[in-house]
Amino acid sequence: MNINATLFIQAIVFAILVWFTMRFVWPPITKALDERAQKIADGLAAADKAKTELASANKRVDEQLAATRNETAKLLSDAEKRAAAIVDEARAKATEEGAKIVAAAKADADQQATRAREALREQVAALAVKGAEQILQREVNASVHAELLGRLKTEL
Repeated sequence: MNINATLFIQAIVFAILVWFTMRFVWPPITKALDERAQKIADGLAAADKAKTELASANKRVDEQLAATRNETAKLLSDAEKRAAAIVDEARAKATEEGAKIVAAAKADADQQATRAREALREQVAALAVKGAEQILQREVNASVHAELLGRLKTEL
């Protein structure tokens, strides 16, 4: 056989192989490669979308945390103000009650002092009458001398 004929036949077989490959083998391979490239592109797009959603979710969380912190600080401030108001109110009530108790004690002390003075006047008047009886050596009648005894009580 001739080398040229062998080369020519090999070229024809190679052309048939190329045609068969281009017609039946190459399209499924390119289709599979295109599908894989599309899946990778979709995955990258989903990853980018997830990254932006994560960033926006983090931003929303930070905003909510800031709002919650502000609200908590406001509630604490209001609670502290209310506690201070309650303490001031309790102090005012206690001061008022203390003033009432002191006033009542002063009034009671004044009443007791007045009663003690009256009792002392009565005793002094009785002693004065007894002393006068003993000096005069006779009995002094309280009903007869009521005006004199009344003046004596007021002078004491």
